[in-house]
Amino acid sequence: MDIRKVKKLIELLENSDIAEIEIHEGEESVRISRYGTLPPPPPATPAVAPPPAPEPPEAPPAESEPEMEGHVIRSPMVGTFYRAPSPGAKPFVTEGQSVKPGDTLCIIEAMKILNQIESDTAGVVKRILVENGQPVEYNQPLFVIE
Repeated sequence: MDIRKVKKLIELLENSDIAEIEIHEGEESVRISRYGTLPPPPPATPAVAPPPAPEPPEAPPAESEPEMEGHVIRSPMVGTFYRAPSPGAKPFVTEGQSVKPGDTLCIIEAMKILNQIESDTAGVVKRILVENGQPVEYNQPLFVIE
């Protein structure tokens, strides 16, 4: 590509609001950017002292975690919690039901994949801490087993 053409492109870029231009001629190409590989600089702001920040409102008390006496089964992933294998089907477990290691407690759907969550201990399901169809976070408590 002719250097005169490149210089002309640079002049065009300088005299316009265009941030970047790329030209292809056959197998040759050139890209000219006003900012290089760095992001564009933030717009200039006047050097005025910011107004004093108002007092932040008092935060509401954090929700206390439900009572966790017993063995807590936590979510191993982010997803959607389901108590039953399909809508209208009987739930895998209910409160007061005995479980043993390997029993399916629920399903967590993550990225269209249904992941069965199994009990890792024997005992009685004391509490189910999540409602059917609710999103769950990684390490969120799901069940309490005594």
